[in-house]
Amino acid sequence: MFDARIVLWLSLTLRSPRSLRRPRFMEGQPRRPTNPFSMENGTVPCAEKRPAEAKETTVTEGAAKIAFPSANEVFYNPVQEFNRDLTCAVITEFARIQLGAKGIQIKVPGEKDVQKVDVDLSEQEEDKAELKEGANVAPGDQPRTAAVGEICEEGLRVLEGLAASGLRSIRFAREVPGLQSVVANDASARAVDLIRHNVQLNKVAHLVQPSQADARMLMYQHQRVSERFDVIDLDPYGSPAPFLDAAVQAVSEGGLLCVTCTDMAVLAGNSGETCYSKYGAMALKSRACHEMALRIVLHSLDLRANCYQRFVVPLLSISADFYVRVFVRVFTGQAKVKASASKQALVFQCVGCGAFHLQRLGKASGSPGGRVKFSAACGPPVAPECEHCGQRHQLGGPLWAEPIHDLDFVGRVLEAVSANPGRFHTSERIRGVLSVVTEELPDVPLYYTLDQLSSTIHCSTPSLLQLRSALLHAGFRVSLSHACKNAVKTDAPASVLWDIMRCWEKECPVKRERLSETSPAFRILSVEPRLQANFTIRDDANPSSRQRGLKRFQANPEANWGPRPRARPGGKTVGEAMEDRRKLLQNKRKELAEDPAQRAARLKTFPCKRFKEGTCQRGDQCCYSHKSLTPKATAEATCTDCPQTPNQNPPGPGATAGPGVD
Repeated sequence: MFDARIVLWLSLTLRSPRSLRRPRFMEGQPRRPTNPFSMENGTVPCAEKRPAEAKETTVTEGAAKIAFPSANEVFYNPVQEFNRDLTCAVITEFARIQLGAKGIQIKVPGEKDVQKVDVDLSEQEEDKAELKEGANVAPGDQPRTAAVGEICEEGLRVLEGLAASGLRSIRFAREVPGLQSVVANDASARAVDLIRHNVQLNKVAHLVQPSQADARMLMYQHQRVSERFDVIDLDPYGSPAPFLDAAVQAVSEGGLLCVTCTDMAVLAGNSGETCYSKYGAMALKSRACHEMALRIVLHSLDLRANCYQRFVVPLLSISADFYVRVFVRVFTGQAKVKASASKQALVFQCVGCGAFHLQRLGKASGSPGGRVKFSAACGPPVAPECEHCGQRHQLGGPLWAEPIHDLDFVGRVLEAVSANPGRFHTSERIRGVLSVVTEELPDVPLYYTLDQLSSTIHCSTPSLLQLRSALLHAGFRVSLSHACKNAVKTDAPASVLWDIMRCWEKECPVKRERLSETSPAFRILSVEPRLQANFTIRDDANPSSRQRGLKRFQANPEANWGPRPRARPGGKTVGEAMEDRRKLLQNKRKELAEDPAQRAARLKTFPCKRFKEGTCQRGDQCCYSHKSLTPKATAEATCTDCPQTPNQNPPGPGATAGPGVD
């Protein structure tokens, strides 16, 4: 027996360690066909079969058909279809611009021929086009085109750093023309195996290349100019902060960087110190928190790009549902990087009335000879106490203070989506959101809200058209914001806004005797308005998107439509536990409605503590029981905490009635 143990030990010891190593499948190497849903936690399939309940679900979105496990092993959120549709539309227009400069026209299914020729040509390309028109064009000299699903040798190289099921990458390959390659990367072996299956399912293996690697390491390995990506898409679960440094280095000159942030609790001011640790800025609790979140993300991107003599130019910045999404181009230029300080600003926000002021970090001024001189800015722009309500200020930022949209580019995307409404399932919403974006004041950061202004002075709320008309009559500009449906974005100072609200309060008076002398409402209303507001409705007060009835702000599409739980190896078990916990905690802070008679009967089952002490003065009007205490009665309550109820259950024998109720 002892010799048998020694032989077994030697056989295990002398076995090649390579045979004990878990196999890893690399691209281009043959491997045996396996079930893509048989991998769990990054391990290869073994002789054991998976449980019968682990089935796959097929989802069709856009032109892609995706299969993923029914369990929560690979992340997928159907509510973000708007995000993916908008990304496809933006990359399509970006490809039209980039390839148009090379003389390549893109073909988008559903577009008319007139729009296919609409490309941006440089002056040299325009001269070449004029010379070519006058000469005899040979059959082989026809304009080059790029179609959907075909490899374009001079096309865009796209990277999706966190691909999960590969849905976004496959949609790029099947819906966006002018692509050279799409790298669908994920750190999870389970997700990468699923990507391979979906790539074969959609027949886009010639364009989409699955990759298993850490997204940061993959981008750091593509820092060379010749290896950079033209488009990088980052849509992580939570904050993208760990990936931004690598992303700004791996994107090509003038390339497109698409970033999604779903940690809105941090960006909206609930944890200012956490926001600073991730994005380098302090977030404030404000009615304009969604636009402030966009500007904080843009500041963080520009700050990281400046470390490598690069800077960002925002194309489109969207706040939708439970996340923010930014599209920026990254350029290199030492002279332009020097101007980055003057593009950032600190925010002074009053804690009483909500009035805010921006303080630029730097100052750029012209000097003789056409040179630009950079210097430190002077400040602060506010006194220690607010001039309107006397309260203190909070300091937030730095944040991006320049325009967050390129209106020319947004107009191109809007025109393309409007001309081809059948291309995306969410085309109606994309049209509405982009229409509001084109109406925003580009040079006015942040905004106020109607309910904020009226609740501060405790008066009734004017209509949106009345307040907008009053600002227009006063000679100021005003617009809406796509981030909030009752936003008031205006270049009018806070003093003008409060003068308008004082005039409105005179038409709808407030009971000032109920206001505290130290409250912001009392101090604001105690000052007479210098401006006499005119609330007559103007025709230009109603924006065009509102008149046309566009779908500007999304309603809740489904139950539990917010962020989905993180994908876990436990899969379905974790998902069911999460759903049970949601049901358990639903309305936990709301007191359930109860019939008065049932409540009175229930309270009568509890003994009266004061009756036991001989101090209860309510007698038979007490809502608690005055019967003799029994050992079973263990709960105690105080009769003064309950309302006086009619005598429905008279005290039993032996109970002493009190003198009554006053």
